[in-house]
Amino acid sequence: MTRIRSIAVEAWLPVLIVGVWWFASSNSSSFYFPPLSEIMSRFANLWFSDQFAVHVVPSLRNFGIGFVLGVTVGILCGLALGTMPQTYRALSPTLEFIRATPVIALIPLTIVLLGTDVVQKVAIIAFACMWPTLLNTVDGVRAVDPLVRDVARSYRLALWDSNMRVFLRSATPQIIAGMRTSVAVAVVAMVGSELFASSEGIGYFVLQSQRTYAMTDMWAGLIMLGLLGYGLNLLFALLERRTLRWHRLRLETTAAQ
Repeated sequence: MTRIRSIAVEAWLPVLIVGVWWFASSNSSSFYFPPLSEIMSRFANLWFSDQFAVHVVPSLRNFGIGFVLGVTVGILCGLALGTMPQTYRALSPTLEFIRATPVIALIPLTIVLLGTDVVQKVAIIAFACMWPTLLNTVDGVRAVDPLVRDVARSYRLALWDSNMRVFLRSATPQIIAGMRTSVAVAVVAMVGSELFASSEGIGYFVLQSQRTYAMTDMWAGLIMLGLLGYGLNLLFALLERRTLRWHRLRLETTAAQ
């Protein structure tokens, strides 16, 4: 019953929006806002065919590779900077300057340097999703209890053991929070990278549909993009729940005491 209530709480607003949209647009004759029934019919025709492999699969491939690379670099650099506060303080202005640069503005530069193939798109996604993970990792490492640091130092743990057993474990909740933010940022970067000099991907499909005035296709592409974003976020939420189970149990035990 609790599970059903939880699903109902989360689903009522999307169901309401779809219902209102469906009935409000049922008699629409607007070229730009076709009936939702037509959009969903076109959605089924498009994405339950070879178009899924042509446009959605490349987007997911780029997203996956870019996300893994960006998160890996973010965690490694965050661990290094978090354990070296003086170095982090010296590099902080430069890092903030680079982080504040909109990733979309870097796409023309990456096209010049890397071309227009998969490498360029993966690089944009990796660069975009690296920063939330890096900064959260730094904050998580710096928040480690000084007593824990002293104990690790007194046992003379090797650098690898110290990073893996002490800092990484203690900072895991904040690292996971940064990775979840990176998921949303990576989806934006994925679409943005496909809007320029591309011939595949969901972003390219939406742009080409708009350029050719195929409005029903464009709406079908936008709905698919929204579903992709929601599905990726849901998948990561499930992963987060499993990964941080120990953290929630510890918080519950502490609260009970």
